[in-house]
Amino acid sequence: MITEMLAPPPRSNSQTNLLQPIGAYALHGLAVAGDRLIALDSARGYLLSIDLNSENTSILNPDRVLQFEGATGLAIWEDTIWFTKEDTVYFCTRTDFTPQHFVTLPYTANGVAVWESTVYVTCQKAGYIFIYNRATARLITQFYSPGIGVEYIAVRGEELWVSDDIEQTVYCLERATGQILYSVLTPFENPTGLAFQTNPQTGKDSLYVAYAGEEAYIRDDPNANPPHQLEYRDRTFIHPLQFYYNQEGNYALSNGFLIEMSYVEELLPLEAVHLQNVEWRIALPSETPRQKVRQISGVGLPFTEEIVDGQRIAVFKFDNLKPDERHLFGWKALVEVYGIKYSLTPRDLEKVPDLSPEFQQRYLVDDDELAMDTDIIRNAAIEAIGTETNLLRKAYRIRNYVYDKLSYGIKPHIDPPDVALERGVGSCGEYVGILLALFRLNGIACRTIGRYKCPQQADKLGVPLYPDYNHVWLEFYVPGFGWLPMESNPDDVIDRGPYPSRFFMGLAWYHVEIGKGISFEKLKTDTTQESGEEISIGELAINHIRFTILEELEVGD
Repeated sequence: MITEMLAPPPRSNSQTNLLQPIGAYALHGLAVAGDRLIALDSARGYLLSIDLNSENTSILNPDRVLQFEGATGLAIWEDTIWFTKEDTVYFCTRTDFTPQHFVTLPYTANGVAVWESTVYVTCQKAGYIFIYNRATARLITQFYSPGIGVEYIAVRGEELWVSDDIEQTVYCLERATGQILYSVLTPFENPTGLAFQTNPQTGKDSLYVAYAGEEAYIRDDPNANPPHQLEYRDRTFIHPLQFYYNQEGNYALSNGFLIEMSYVEELLPLEAVHLQNVEWRIALPSETPRQKVRQISGVGLPFTEEIVDGQRIAVFKFDNLKPDERHLFGWKALVEVYGIKYSLTPRDLEKVPDLSPEFQQRYLVDDDELAMDTDIIRNAAIEAIGTETNLLRKAYRIRNYVYDKLSYGIKPHIDPPDVALERGVGSCGEYVGILLALFRLNGIACRTIGRYKCPQQADKLGVPLYPDYNHVWLEFYVPGFGWLPMESNPDDVIDRGPYPSRFFMGLAWYHVEIGKGISFEKLKTDTTQESGEEISIGELAINHIRFTILEELEVGD
């Protein structure tokens, strides 16, 4: 089953659908009034009325802004406006913006939504969505919050929709029970409000999400040397969240982008070397439910293509490479990428088939210096899961265990899992090494995936973007279902947890999947160094990686 597609208002595909109201500083809370969006600017106390087509913006409460400064959640029901400020929920009329008290919580109230006789209030510190009777302000019941961050809420029919700023996620909940039906990754960080707008001509809904945060920029400073300073400024905007939910596949896709990615090697040896019969193999982008390859072409030199374990490989061949010879060679790919989030639960995996002998031999062994025979790794594998037997819960516990034990740090080389675990600091590759070892020792098949993330600047279309580092994550296998993605370390954003689950069984649009379970790049040659060791790619070449986001795509099945 696939739910209806939520489409944005028509705009040119050559630009993203961002709404950036002039004079807005930090939008927290979003609602709809007819054909206009109503947004709450927490920094200034403005209630902003925004035209969806022109972005023309006006202040609805010019003489009541002080009462709304620091307010967050926003809802509109009939002729009343509802908002949260500190620990209190208020309401006012749409003609008189004088706040009236509704209810006070023990902790800060974040978001509010109203549907008929019911008021829904989110509270991060309590970890609940509180549900009140609108006429009496009596607490009816409460649901567990779906995420761990500050959450904002909206209602559509029999559904509750909740955005979470840390999880970078919008959840669809059953309104009667609070059960999560599915969740959708947002294309930007820090969602701070959401609202549905119905097109009067088509009757279709568009889900708009507000975002608020900071961005770094270079500021001119003629009195400094050099005459520049790194500064931060507010960044806030509204963007339509597109998605479809595939119930059969247990996943939801969200906003997609067409990306041109180039990976090019510059032959530039550190020392003079003469190479004979060279075969230089570079993995190509993969085809997955969230990633489609439109086109691939060679850069600099042509290549032949091979398929290895279902993955495409570009093969460059050289009879001789002389010491003073220089080349540029690689590939350029046109790729569609979307966010994906799987919605499997432990209950779905109470009974799974046994792992096949082929998968046991391939994905449960130490095939990459994983130190699976060391005491520290074997003890960690036991400690990580305790008495848990459910496959999904085991995977989640292992992830959290590694997050508890490691802090993120970049180093010039990757140490084995036992060394990194004992040190307590690791790069993404070391996180992955430990995760692979602990997963496999606990009977969960897994493999690496990567290799790069597009810089997270979806509003910069047509601008060359260069990633700072390569990246690697992993997939784990559920017999009878398939492979599920899991980030290596970016979810380790809160010291000692609770950790977000946004990229547990999910990937954002900017992850580019290349070479599942195989080496990203390999060199074969008849030549060895005088020491007898194989020549490494890092000693021969410099890689150049470039992304260009060409357009925002509509989500389809």
